[in-house]
Amino acid sequence: MDTLRSMRVFRAVVELDSFVRASERLDLSPAMVSKHVMHLERHLGARLLNRSSRHLSLTEIGKVYFEQCRDMLDNLDEVEATVGRTTVVPRGMLRLSAPVWFANAIFTRTLVAYRERFPEVTFDIDLSGRVVNLVEEGFDLALRVSQAPSAALIARPIGNIAFHLVAAPAYLARAGQPQTPQDLVRHAMISYSLLSNGNELTFDGPQGRETVKFSPVLQCNNESLLHAAALDGMGIALLPSWQTDADLAAGRLVRLFDDFTLAGGSVYAVYTSRRYLSSKVRTFIDFLADEGRLGA
Repeated sequence: MDTLRSMRVFRAVVELDSFVRASERLDLSPAMVSKHVMHLERHLGARLLNRSSRHLSLTEIGKVYFEQCRDMLDNLDEVEATVGRTTVVPRGMLRLSAPVWFANAIFTRTLVAYRERFPEVTFDIDLSGRVVNLVEEGFDLALRVSQAPSAALIARPIGNIAFHLVAAPAYLARAGQPQTPQDLVRHAMISYSLLSNGNELTFDGPQGRETVKFSPVLQCNNESLLHAAALDGMGIALLPSWQTDADLAAGRLVRLFDDFTLAGGSVYAVYTSRRYLSSKVRTFIDFLADEGRLGA
């Protein structure tokens, strides 16, 4: 049998979690789909799938083979499209990492709109807040906010997100409202521990640029906890506008220093290589950038 064809059949079975659905997509009989998978297993000398009457699951070797098989087929499709000057339809699972605060209606609408245009793409999204290793962990793409992205990766700017210093009215009633950035050294600060500039903030104001260093009462790598701590009056936090706009409008938080501008960060789409970038990754990045969906 054609091993390359068997690889495509195997990929469809895994992504659709069904021999029957794979047969319908590929216009093959279920028996032929099963033969293709068995051909791969004989060729490799290893079981790729655990099968039962109701459930399919990848073996450990199957997981490794599927990831490599998927990437190879995506790259092959891109090469064939370039040579043949044809358009590859984006399809398959896009593994994406993004900050915790991307769990909001704005980003959700972006995913919905993208899938309306490219319905054969599915998403597996990590919002843990950690900086993932794209290669070792098998991610296609990461969305990161930074002023200086890593030179070891390809980083394309796709928008700007405003960040504001905010505090709860109860905290300001208790501790007083700071009038200038230098007043922050006497306040309880809540800090994101993964900030590239450490525990300092740079402002542009009426007297020019100034930098303030502070000692936080709470450091954390999860913006949801920082947000909750600010709402509960623990101190002053630097948070993205996506996470605070509703609270500011409702009076649950107060924005500080209207006369000062914080040095902001851009949202970057970060990936490992420009070579043979899969159509699902390329179209998703273009969709975010061209539509200006993440702010400008």
